[in-house]
Amino acid sequence: MIHKVEDPREGPLSGSLVGLDLGGSGSRLAVRPLAGGLRRVLDGPRIEVRAGGSTAPQVIREMLSRAMTSWPEETSRLSGVGIGASGLASLVQDPQELAVQLRAELGTQTAIAIDAVTAHLGALGEAGGAVVALGTGAIAISHPGMAEAVGDEHAWRRVDGWGHLLGDRGGGAWLGRCGLEAAMRAHDGLETHGHALLTAGRHWFGEPESWPAQLYTRDDRAGVLAEFAAEVVAVAARGDETARALVRAAGREAAKSGLAALGEDRPAQLVLTGGLVGAGPLLSDAFAEEVANQRADVSIGEALGDPLEGSLSLARLHGRGVLSPQEGFIWS
Repeated sequence: MIHKVEDPREGPLSGSLVGLDLGGSGSRLAVRPLAGGLRRVLDGPRIEVRAGGSTAPQVIREMLSRAMTSWPEETSRLSGVGIGASGLASLVQDPQELAVQLRAELGTQTAIAIDAVTAHLGALGEAGGAVVALGTGAIAISHPGMAEAVGDEHAWRRVDGWGHLLGDRGGGAWLGRCGLEAAMRAHDGLETHGHALLTAGRHWFGEPESWPAQLYTRDDRAGVLAEFAAEVVAVAARGDETARALVRAAGREAAKSGLAALGEDRPAQLVLTGGLVGAGPLLSDAFAEEVANQRADVSIGEALGDPLEGSLSLARLHGRGVLSPQEGFIWS
């Protein structure tokens, strides 16, 4: 059991902050001593979605246990824990109860949030605006800024993040699925293009007839599709027009979600973040073009930090009493 520390809202923070970022492609945990020092990071398993829901609670506890074993001194005195996880609002039975349990187990201030919140905190800090996070999934989220959100029970606003079957438009699983659909159309003789993706699909999964059995039966299907998205990006980089069109479509879909989340009442800045941003200028240029076509007044900024940094910010801001719970977004 971790020793309980004083409520950080009653005095200066001490000890260490712990942040977790959990998604369909993997998980990471960071420990940062408040007295100064480097961020220590652990990599962990990806979240799976099974018949009983998300494995996020199990992965959270597994990662925390590993951190305590790896860094007993840093984790012996915690000032706050912040956790961002994909699917938390829709695939975990009771996020509020999970937050209560973790706070009791850890003996310190604990906040859990959908991964879009920690992506926003990582990318924009305490500033307002919208962030589109493209990882395994895709979600857009906006906030008016910490200074403007005091007492606002609806400060956070989201678009998408509905999973790879119903949404996640522009995310890794979406792009990987679109790539395999194009490959199957070529395999069935419906299209004269898509053969480069068909070749890539065969390299990854074998003959197309085996793909349904490989994909439909997996609990980590979204993560597997997102892994193939990297191949779609690689095929696009080699000049294949079908793959290029799909990568550009991902950028446009991300822009549409970001602008919908931003609305007309939030600071007009938009940031694209997440692992799929590494797809390069083909995606980011399409994103910027769609934003310019719809809202010329919106500026596109660079992310200040990653979602893991955002989870540490979640721990810090919650401990200061700056960041309040909001159903569907943050629980503590």
